[in-house]
Amino acid sequence: MSIIAWIVLGLIAGLIAERLTGERTGWVVAGIAGIAGALLGGWLAKVLFHVHSLHTFFNVSTWITAIVGAVIVLLAVRLITGTTGHAPRGRRRTTSRH
Repeated sequence: MSIIAWIVLGLIAGLIAERLTGERTGWVVAGIAGIAGALLGGWLAKVLFHVHSLHTFFNVSTWITAIVGAVIVLLAVRLITGTTGHAPRGRRRTTSRH
C-alpha cells in the first residue's frame, strides 16, 4: 500500500476504534493511533498467526487488523496516561432565589 493509503486507513481505523473504546481524542490523535495500530496489528497477526494481513486496502482482514490494533493503542494510551479521554462535564450553575 502507498503512504496515502496507510494514512487514510489509519485515520478511519482510528476513528472507528475511538468510537468503540469511548475515547474522545480528536481526529489527529485517532489517525496516529490508527496508523500505529495498523502497524501493531499487522505485526501481531504475522507473529501470532503467521498471516500477512496488510497487503491491500480493500481487504476485510486489513481493516479488522487495523481497527483491533488501534483499539489496543488507544487503551494502552489510556493506561499510561491515566486519563479516560472523555470530555469533562461542566458545572451546573445554580441560582438561588430569595
